[in-house]
Parts: sequence; C-alpha cells; structure tokens
Amino acid sequence: MSDDDPRPPDAATHTVLSVLRGAEAWLTKRGIDAPRRSAELLLGKVLGLTRLALYLAHDRPLTGDERTAMRSLLARRGDGEPVAHLLGSWSFRGLELEVSPAVLIPRPETEELVDEVLPLLPAAPRVLDLGTGSGAITIALAVACPAARFVAIDISQNALAIAARNAARHGVADRVEFRCGSWWQAVPAEATFTTVVSNPPYIDPAASEPLAADVRAHEPPLALFTARGDVLSCYRPILAGLERQLEPGGWFVAETGVGAAAPALAWLQSLPFLTAAALRRDLAGSDRFLLAQRV
Repeated sequence: MSDDDPRPPDAATHTVLSVLRGAEAWLTKRGIDAPRRSAELLLGKVLGLTRLALYLAHDRPLTGDERTAMRSLLARRGDGEPVAHLLGSWSFRGLELEVSPAVLIPRPETEELVDEVLPLLPAAPRVLDLGTGSGAITIALAVACPAARFVAIDISQNALAIAARNAARHGVADRVEFRCGSWWQAVPAEATFTTVVSNPPYIDPAASEPLAADVRAHEPPLALFTARGDVLSCYRPILAGLERQLEPGGWFVAETGVGAAAPALAWLQSLPFLTAAALRRDLAGSDRFLLAQRV
C-alpha cells in the first residue's frame, strides 16, 4: 500500500501490534489528533479488550471479520468522526456513559466542575441540572452523594433518553427526575433547590474557530453555541430563575469558557441576590467555573 492510498491500513501480518502501528501511521497522515489513542480505542472495541489488554496480546492475530470491522471504524475516524461516537460511550469520572451525536461528549473540564460542586452540597441536597445532555454531571454527583435528589432539564428529548439510560445504568434513576423544556420553563414553579448546576452553551458561533473540526462537524450545535454575538444568551435566563428557586445559602455553579467567562462573571456580580461570585480556573489554567451563593 502506498502512502497516498486513502484506505485504512491492513497490515500483512494482521497482529494486534502491527495493526495498531499501521492504524496510528495512517491516522497521523490524515491529521487526526491523538492517533495512537484512537487506534487503541477502536481496536479495543473490535476485539473487546482494554488498552492494557491489547499490549498483553500484541502477537494475537486478527480474523478477517475483525480486520474488516477495524478498517470500517478507522475509515470513519479518518474522516473526523469522534472516537466517542464510534465507541458509543465515553468515560466520565470512571463512569461509562452512552453518547451519540445528540449530546456533547463529556470532557475533563466538566469532571472538574463536579469536583467544584461536591464540597458545596449540604446534607440532603436537592440539585437542579440545567442542560443535562448525557446526564454526566447529575449522574456523577448522584453516585458520589447518595443522599442527593435531582431534577435534570434538557430541551432535547433525544438527549434526555440517553441521560435516562445512563442514570439507569449506574443505579441512580430513582433519584433523578428528567424533564424536557427550555431552562426554567420545565421546572415546577414551586420547586426550590439547594444547588443549581449547568454546563450551558457559551461559544459565540461567530467566533468558533478555536473549536476542533470534529466538534464543529459532529457535536450538537444546540449544546455548543449561544445566540450570534451574545455569549450571555444562555446565562441570562438561567440566572434570572435563581432568585426565585435557589434557596438562601444555596450555590450556583456553571461551566464557562474563553470569551464568555468575564462577561458572565460581571453579570453574576451585578445581581443583588447573589454573593461570593467567583471565577475559578481549571487544571489547564483556563477560566472555567462560575460560582455564586444565594443571599
């Protein structure tokens, strides 16, 4: 096979190690990020092996069916399809979660959001998750805090179906109420919460160049992008409901990002019913987490 051959590699020896090496080289030529990791995860899916187990079986030959399956997945990855979509699931704080193009793929920064929330939970938390997507934040908090009860909101019925399956998979479905609607419109007017969390859209579609190509092409725009030219278009309605339904002393914690962090913090600080408004950085040093307490 020549270097210019567009087909994924099919090594002559067809062992785990040779296929991994060929797949990594081919993905590298296609400009795919983390080509080695992609090759390992995809071959692991085909063979039903962990990444570690692959290397313990590096001389294992692949059958014809296994080579065909690997080539199919590799071709899709080479075209930019996210690994998580090819696998059908992704790990979040050690929890395997179903994902699809209907939800954002859970990210390490959002794992850190859970770390920010956990110390703020009272003894018997009632948590509202606005824009739950795959349910990652709610499920991780529920696993870590068995005393907590949750309402999880999303505007997408497809996302909620995935979130519900993820909650059932991890044994927390009886403590989560999933509701469909736009932000507070889906929340009972009489309900109050000790904690409100959210990972809302905060990327201006007019300034989305820093996004990876596979994110732009394959993840749901509804979960990524604000109104054009208005990075506060999702924070504004979220914050408007806090005065009514976040209990005194309760905490609001949300994810943010480049371009939205400073104006979102300024909006938090301008609200008289909130105190201790702060912006914290993630482990990579980026402004990432908004926090405020209800007066």
